[in-house]
Amino acid sequence: MKRSVFVAGLLALGVTAAIAQSNVVEQRQALMKEMGAQTRPIGAMMRGQEPFDLAKVQAGLKVFAENPKKFVTLFPESSKTAEKTEALPAIWESKAKFESLGNKMSQDAQAAMTAIKDEASFKAEMPKVLQNCGACHNEFRKKTS
Repeated sequence: MKRSVFVAGLLALGVTAAIAQSNVVEQRQALMKEMGAQTRPIGAMMRGQEPFDLAKVQAGLKVFAENPKKFVTLFPESSKTAEKTEALPAIWESKAKFESLGNKMSQDAQAAMTAIKDEASFKAEMPKVLQNCGACHNEFRKKTS
């Protein structure tokens, strides 16, 4: 009886760990998708394909300021081998650099929220925020073909 309870407990712990690992991956992917959704209209504004809209820019910058602080905490060692992720092992090998890039994006977005008042300041400041995406993706995300 004790052995059955012990085995059942171990199995439950294993299932719980797998669910938690999956949940962490899903959480960080949701944060990234939210950032991607904000990038599309902002990118269109940068290219002149959509009219400048300060409210949309500020909404996007708010997401860019908040989400990186959240997602850098969602890479526990246990999620290193998770399936269905584009995260590279470099995240865990260079954790401080990864977290630093997330913090920089957050800080740059917060600074841009204050600095952007019109289309001219938007075109000057927004690239500073968006370059953080590329810096992180180039080093810490699998390339998709």
